Amino acid sequence: MTAVKEPVVETTGPVPPVRSGRVGAAARWGRRAPLLPALLFTIVVTQLPFAATLVISLMRWNSLDPTNRGFAGLDNYVAVFTDPDLRSAIWTTVVLTASVVLVSLLLGLVLALLLDRKFFGRGVVRTMLIAPFLVVPVAAALLWKHALYNPDYGLFNGVLSWLFGADAPQPEWISGMPLIAVEAALVWQWTPFMMLILLAGLQSRPADAVEAARIDGATPWQVFRYLTLPHLRQYLELGALLGSIYIVQNFDAVFTITSGGLGTANLPYTIYQTFYQAHDYGQASAAGVVVVVGSIVIATFALRVVSSLLREEVRG
Repeated sequence: MTAVKEPVVETTGPVPPVRSGRVGAAARWGRRAPLLPALLFTIVVTQLPFAATLVISLMRWNSLDPTNRGFAGLDNYVAVFTDPDLRSAIWTTVVLTASVVLVSLLLGLVLALLLDRKFFGRGVVRTMLIAPFLVVPVAAALLWKHALYNPDYGLFNGVLSWLFGADAPQPEWISGMPLIAVEAALVWQWTPFMMLILLAGLQSRPADAVEAARIDGATPWQVFRYLTLPHLRQYLELGALLGSIYIVQNFDAVFTITSGGLGTANLPYTIYQTFYQAHDYGQASAAGVVVVVGSIVIATFALRVVSSLLREEVRG
C-alpha cells in the first residue's frame, strides 16, 4: 500500500508580520480603560484643588482688603516661617504629633503583646480595644471634653470625689493642662491603630525561631529583645509614619476640646483661623501647602517601609 503525498502549496509574496506589540498595547489599554473614570475623578477632586491652592498661595489676597490683591511671590511662605503665631503653631504640631505617636506606639506594643497570648475572652477584649479607633473623631473629642474632663460632672473628678471624699480637689483638666488634654484624647483614639499593626507583625513572627530560643533557655525578655523587637522594627516604623500622616493634620480634637486656645493651636487649626477669621486666603493657602508637602514627605517614607515589608513577605 503506497502512501499518498499531499500536494505542497507554494506561497507567493511576503508573509504579513504579526503585530504583537500593537495587540499587546491594545489589550493593556483595554484593561485600564474601566479605571480611567476613577482616575479622572481623583484628579478632579484632589489635584485640581491643590493646584488652585498653590496658585492662591503665591497671591496677596485678603477679602478684608479687596483692593490690595496681586502676585506676592514667596511672601506668604516667608510669613508662614517668620510669623510668631505660625511658628508657634508649627512647633505645637511637631510636639503634638511626636508625643501622640510615641505614646500610642508604646501602649499599642504592650497591648499587642498581651493579645498575642491565648486567654479566655481574647476576641471580646480585642474588639473592645479596637472600639476607640472606630469612634468618629469629633464624637471622641466631645466625649473627652464633656464626659471625662468636665470639672462639675466629668468622670475624672467624679473618681477623685469617690476616692477622697467631697473635699477632693477638682482640677480644671483642660485649662490646667490643655496640650496634655488634647494629647490624651488622641492617644486613646490612635493606640488601637498601632496595636493592630504591631499585632499583625507579631503574628507573622517565625514561631520555630521563638520555640528554638525557648528550648535553648532564653528568658522572655531575651526573646523579646533579640527576636521580637528586631522583627517588629519595620512594623514600628510603619505605625509611626502612618500615624504621623494623620495626626499632623488633626483638627477635630484641637477645635473641639480647646478651640485652639491656651497654646494648643496646631498648624491645621491656624490655617482655619487664617482663612475663616482673618480672611487671608493667600497666607492660609501657603500654610496648607506646607502641611501637604510635609505629609507627602512622611508618606514617601511610609511607602518605602510598606514596599520593604512586601518584599520580605515574598522572599519568605
